[in-house]
This record gives sequence, structure tokens and C-alpha cells, in this order.
Amino acid sequence: MKQFEVAIAGAGPAGAACAAALLRRAPELAGAIVLLDRARFPRDKPCGGGLTGHALDAMRALGLRLDVPRFASPRARVTLGDRQRELALPRPVVIVRRKEFDASLAAQARELGADLRECVALLDFRVRDGRVDLDTSAGPLRARILVGADGAASRVRSRLMGRGRAPLRLMRAEISGKTWGDAMLYDFSPMAQGLRGYLWVFPMPGERLNVGLMHSPTAPGPALMDMLRRRLAGMGLTLDGELRGWPAWRYRARAPLSSPHVLLVGDAAGIDALTGEGIAVGMEQAMVAADTIVAARQSGDLRFVGYTRAIRRATVGRELALDGLLARLLYGRGWARWARLVLSDPTLLELYAARVAGTTVLADRKRELLFALGRSLLRASSA
Repeated sequence: MKQFEVAIAGAGPAGAACAAALLRRAPELAGAIVLLDRARFPRDKPCGGGLTGHALDAMRALGLRLDVPRFASPRARVTLGDRQRELALPRPVVIVRRKEFDASLAAQARELGADLRECVALLDFRVRDGRVDLDTSAGPLRARILVGADGAASRVRSRLMGRGRAPLRLMRAEISGKTWGDAMLYDFSPMAQGLRGYLWVFPMPGERLNVGLMHSPTAPGPALMDMLRRRLAGMGLTLDGELRGWPAWRYRARAPLSSPHVLLVGDAAGIDALTGEGIAVGMEQAMVAADTIVAARQSGDLRFVGYTRAIRRATVGRELALDGLLARLLYGRGWARWARLVLSDPTLLELYAARVAGTTVLADRKRELLFALGRSLLRASSA
């Protein structure tokens, strides 16, 4: 049985980015990293497909090419009932099809030296005697380090954190959108009907639209599907594409993301609770994971005791923690008040637009954010 230095379960953006980061930092690992995925690329992945500034910056840092069809959206429109704001983004958000994007990243990881094995699922694993024994659908494998990048249904996550009910649900479809324009829509209006999240409409390559919603479960799946159809119909859009739903875990700062010889990245580690963003989150976490692995190999200590703290202190962890707080405000019991406050304050929206564009780290501007919230509260109290 061949022993690999690193086995990465899941070859989506987080897994492929982790392999790329390791091979950039330690080229001698070429051929010693195995990248497993249960699917064969190209495969579809339900997702909004938006590459924010942080995702694009991560790709540049990793030397990864964006070589698939894409649509650059320069504007965002935010609505809540009859309230509407439109913002020019400091940098466009680039929208791709995950089927094409993920296949490209996996292929680039292979070019760099990762052993990409498609149609191979991780079934179980055991850590013993300084190694990780993996049971896969293609037979046993062995590695010194296992990276769980295997999504919301991650077997690695369930071993580290136990099984539970995923707290977020996302639904997505692709439809015709010849007359839509170039603006991304973030629509919070369905919150009045019970949604605890937002509906999106993103322009795509080929005069298509990526439509969907993110929800902190308080309504069943069929009700969410009906909500999405009715809201789109009100915009003159027909949900004629296949609607797919999937669960997701929100990032929790204190949740364990590692154990001896094992790390989590990407959806398995948790996505953004406010926006549902996972691509940039996974790629940024992957770079922290790669740095942690390189340092651990040099020291010989593969317990990874500082990894969870390293993620929490990194830009990605600080942004996720802040968005978790904002999500509790916007999607909690007092959602109506907070949503109106945010939409009424241009400073708040501009700050978040800059964060999406990747031109600012919102976690570094908490004081400015709190002052803006305070101004909004005072204006609301005066009114």
C-alpha cells in the first residue's frame, strides 16, 4: 500500500486550493499528495457561483488561473419590500458555473503534482501509530495527514464534531435571463413570509441567471421552493431550471477544526452565516491549513493544536466571526428592525460592498461599523 504524505478528501475549491498551496510551499510534495473526490469532474455543485474579491485574491496568491467562462458584475442591488439600494462595487464580483470552475481548479492541482483520484469516496478513517488509515470506495490508502474538504456531509467533520443537523439550507437553480442586466440582486423581502436569509439573482455567462436562496431553517423545503418561485414570478422570471437544495454548516469560532493528523477546511469547517459564501472562505482556510501543515512537518509535531486558533485569528476567521454576529441580528427575532436600519444607512451598505469586493477587511473596521449602527439606531429612535 502506497503511503502519501497528505490525503485530501474532497477536490472542490477548498481541497484543490489546499493541494495547490502545499505544492507551492513545498514542491517536494509532488506525487505525495492524494486528492480524492467521490464525483467525476466536471460535476455540478449547487452554489451562487460568485467569486468575491477575497476569492480572486486567494487565486492570485496560489497562482491559480481563472480560465472558465465568467460574468463580471459591477453593481449590487439590495431590496427589502419597497426599500431598494443600488451600489457600485469597488471591484466586480465574478460569477462562474461551479461545474466548470471546480473542474478547472482540480485540473490545476493535478498539473502542480497532486494525485487526483475521481470517483473515490472516503468511507472511514483511523488515526494510529503516526499515520491515518483511510477506507475508500476504491480500497485502502494511508497518509500521515488527512485534510477534510469533503463538504457539509463530511465524514471527517462528523468524527471531529459529532453528527448534528446542519443549521443552514441553500437552494439554487439556473434560468434564462436575457433582459436582466449586470447587477446582482440580494433580496431580503421574503423575510416577511418567513425566510431567515435572502434570495439572490446573479447574472451568469451566456445570458443565464443563477437564482437561489439561503435560509436558517424555520420553514420546510417545499415552502421555501414555493417562496422562491413566487418571488421570481413577481420579477417576471420563471423558475424553469432544476432546483437543487443542500444543507450547510455555519462557521463557529470555538468549534474544533483539527485533531492529531487531521484538519478541516471549506464547507466541512463552516461557511459564512450571513451570506452563505463558501468559495473564498474555503480557499482562504486552505492557505492557513497549508501553512500549518508545512510548519508541522518541519517541527515533527502533527497534533495541529494551534490550527483552530490560527483560523480564528486569520482574516477569514475574523470576517466569519463578524458575519456570524451580523447574521444573528439580521436573521433573529428582531430582524425587521435591523434589516431596515442596515438598508437605511448608506455607510453600512458601502462598507459591506467594499468587503464583498475585497477592497477592505470589515473586521478591521468594527469601530466604524458600530458607529454607523449607532447612528441608525438614534435616527430610528428619533423618528
